[in-house]
Amino acid sequence: MHRPNLCSFKTITTISSVNILPLRKHPWILFFSSLPHQFQSPIQHQKHQKDFGSSNPNGSNSSIGSPARVQKLIASQTDPLLAKEIFDYASRQPNFCHSYSTYLILILKLGRARYFSLVDDLLCRLKSSSQPITPTLFSYLIKVYGEADLPDKALKTFYTMMQFDCRPLPKHLNHILEILVSHRNYVRPAFDLFRDAHRYGVLPNTKSYNILMRAFCLNGDISIAYSLFNKMFKRDLVPDIDSYRILMQGLCRKSQVNGAVDLLEDMLNKGFVPDTLTYTTLLNSLCRKKKLREAYKLLCRMKVKGCNPDIVHYNTVILGFCREGRAHDACKVIDDMQSNGCLPNLTSYRTLTSGLCNEGMFDEANKYIEEMFSKGLSPHFSVIHALVKGYCNVGKIDEACRVVSKSLEHGELPHMDSWAIIIPRICEVEDNILEQVLKIEIEGSTRIVEAGIGLENYLVRKIRAKSRGL
Repeated sequence: MHRPNLCSFKTITTISSVNILPLRKHPWILFFSSLPHQFQSPIQHQKHQKDFGSSNPNGSNSSIGSPARVQKLIASQTDPLLAKEIFDYASRQPNFCHSYSTYLILILKLGRARYFSLVDDLLCRLKSSSQPITPTLFSYLIKVYGEADLPDKALKTFYTMMQFDCRPLPKHLNHILEILVSHRNYVRPAFDLFRDAHRYGVLPNTKSYNILMRAFCLNGDISIAYSLFNKMFKRDLVPDIDSYRILMQGLCRKSQVNGAVDLLEDMLNKGFVPDTLTYTTLLNSLCRKKKLREAYKLLCRMKVKGCNPDIVHYNTVILGFCREGRAHDACKVIDDMQSNGCLPNLTSYRTLTSGLCNEGMFDEANKYIEEMFSKGLSPHFSVIHALVKGYCNVGKIDEACRVVSKSLEHGELPHMDSWAIIIPRICEVEDNILEQVLKIEIEGSTRIVEAGIGLENYLVRKIRAKSRGL
């Protein structure tokens, strides 16, 4: 007797007497028996039960296999809508009950694919199934809504948990708060949720306070952030390093650097060790407020207080001194950092040499440029140009030539503006200096051609003078 094609949709609808599948081939059809029970022999039916397993958690028989088998099939589907079809088909079978894990897997598949109406439908069905629900489901849902940028859905999830008799945990509260405060117009709803959370059996923790404090600081509401900070102590919560840093950053944004320094003192008195980001915030703010003495003292104090300064801290202070025309003080910072085992980087040298050139300290700048070359670091062409221009302006043509020669030897090509300055000056001095520069291997890429008008004029004058016998 000819058996029907297992992959034929027409056969399946005839066998099952239900028209629930779209007109396409489904790989999961092979999972089911090709004949209905009423057309199977007792031996075939027994084989069917043995092959697929028939017991659900309640001990009833099902023609499509166990809930575990259906769960595995749904989990293997990459198409969330196809997984939903399998779920619905199994749900219509007599005496079949999906496991909680199956609901969880399908909800996540649909949520990640942004089929949120189907997610809501499944949640309703899950609630009516009277299965015990774990907080894990809502953790995943909150994450999905956050990634989809849906603060309303995330907030609704908190209240949905109550409907499932599932008590929210602080991590659920904090995740929702983070999603809400990432939108400026949801800061107030976030604060309302934070304030009323205890009514739903969840108490905000230090992280909860930090989330709200950061949001209010970014909005410029320092007074509210300060109020939240002080309430932590009243509710037997201990602020952490993040708490202090958030408030310090808020104060610094408002140019209240003295208040931030006082907060640092309070932090140190309570036994906290500030992290590197906290010090970076304060050093940068002090330098911008031109409180360079205080910045340098804080830099020196860091190591004593258990936080060794890094390259960012040193560079922040070096830049602060150079901005204010105090490059000689920046040199001291360079010396300090090397004695403390922190090696200057490209930014350190470039900032310092530029500052020295701006103040006319060309010999000092040249010393640090040579130090850069010795360490394999590359000065920016603007630094070379500033030094060449500076030497030329004070009549030190020899030194300017040496700077150009040194940069060429290390593969650094002076900018055309540097050539435009140095070549006319070379043409005004003795021939031997010109010959010394011309001994350097100069390629076309040095762009001397663009700046060579002065050299050309010099050579023309020399030729004419020679032809006249002068």
